[in-house]
Amino acid sequence: MAETIEVLVDGGKASAGPPLGPALGPMGLNIMQVVKDINEKTKAFAGMKVPVKLTIDPKTKKYEISVGTPPASALILKELGIPKGSGNARTDKVGNLTIEQVKKIAAMKETSLLGNTVKARSREIIGTCVSMGVTIEGKEPKAILKEIEEGKYDEAF
Repeated sequence: MAETIEVLVDGGKASAGPPLGPALGPMGLNIMQVVKDINEKTKAFAGMKVPVKLTIDPKTKKYEISVGTPPASALILKELGIPKGSGNARTDKVGNLTIEQVKKIAAMKETSLLGNTVKARSREIIGTCVSMGVTIEGKEPKAILKEIEEGKYDEAF
C-alpha cells in the first residue's frame, strides 16, 4: 500500500529537517536523495512556499514527487518583487501588472484554475489582484475586467 506525504516547502530549499525529515525517516528512504529531488523540481519557485506530494511504496522504496503550484497571490507578489499585498486594498496600491504578466501567472497556475481559456484564467488572476491592492495596466482590476468583457483586450488573448 503506497503511503502519501504532503508538505509545504520553500521552493528549491527543502531540507532534511522538519517537516520532511521526520516524515521520511520511518520510511527507510535516502532522505538526502529525496530532498535533492524535491529541490530540483521546485527550484523554479525559489522564494515561495510550494505544496509537494510524495507517494512512497514502502516495499520497493520507490517514490514519486508531484509539485503543486504556489497560491496565485504568491506568484503575483513574486512578479511584482514585493514582500506583501496591501493592508487596505481600496486605498493603498502596492504594484501594477501588465496584461502580459497576468497571462504569465495564469499560465503557471493553469492546472489549478477553473477557467477553460487563457482569458478566463487571467480573469481569475485579476480577481485576486482586487483584494491585494494591485492595479492592472495602471487601472483598477475591476475596470480591467469590465474592459475584457467589452473585448478591449481580445488581441492579447
